[in-house]
Amino acid sequence: METVNLFALATQQSKWLAVRQTAVAGNVANVNTPGYKAVDVEPFESVLDKTGVRLATTQQGHIAGSAGGSGFAVNEQTDEPSVLPSENSVVLEDELMKAGEVRRQFELNTAIVKAFQRMLLTASKG
Repeated sequence: METVNLFALATQQSKWLAVRQTAVAGNVANVNTPGYKAVDVEPFESVLDKTGVRLATTQQGHIAGSAGGSGFAVNEQTDEPSVLPSENSVVLEDELMKAGEVRRQFELNTAIVKAFQRMLLTASKG
């Protein structure tokens, strides 16, 4: 039976967020580049689904799931309905929204790790 290491999971998400932040920054940097196609990273949930780590079920009725993972696919965005006359598919407003999402997810990740660390320190002081 494998267990999920919260710190490893938070680290994996931080790495994913860094890759997504880089993709969004690249899109913003190329907003005026003719022919540039916007890219994005596969959702973190997809990364989690690809892993073999299962959550431990200690009681009947617990929900089984997966966590961990590595490797992030960065692909062209194909869901953009409008392409500018320059054949550039970057929509600056969408990229700014994504940048805000990344910031909020980084903040949440950090807050969860801090709370978990405080809980471990409190428990170890006994």
